[in-house]
Amino acid sequence: MEFKQKIYSHYSQMVQDRIDVFKDMISNLTEDSKNDAKGSAGDKHETALSMMHIEQEKLTNKLKEAIAQKAILDKIDASKTTENISVGSLVKANGIFLYVSVALPKIAIDGINVIALSPQSPLGAHLMGNKTGFEFEINKTHYTIESVD
Repeated sequence: MEFKQKIYSHYSQMVQDRIDVFKDMISNLTEDSKNDAKGSAGDKHETALSMMHIEQEKLTNKLKEAIAQKAILDKIDASKTTENISVGSLVKANGIFLYVSVALPKIAIDGINVIALSPQSPLGAHLMGNKTGFEFEINKTHYTIESVD
């Protein structure tokens, strides 16, 4: 498997794992609230149910965000290479590997650090549509695109 495909696979699995965890947590909260409803009464019961509902809403929002990230990743063809930077491009700039996709945590593949960034981020926006050799500056840091895959 090529380096870029390994990166895609890792990030795709990472997002899927987050989706699974959020679904499990929501399911557990739902089950807990059903069990709590059977055995409690009074103000403490109402407060506990309210807190569970708030937590469930937070988890549901995080789940929606992860599903949206997965949808973006699912549209990427990891085997495709382009000359101009687009969503799905692996860019090397200033010795740093940047995966233009969605904003996700830094990972290490084959001992090489990779940062996933959104095309809407300041750095991502400067990269989009450009080619190897393009130079630009963000926050007083000069960047040179060394390669695009």
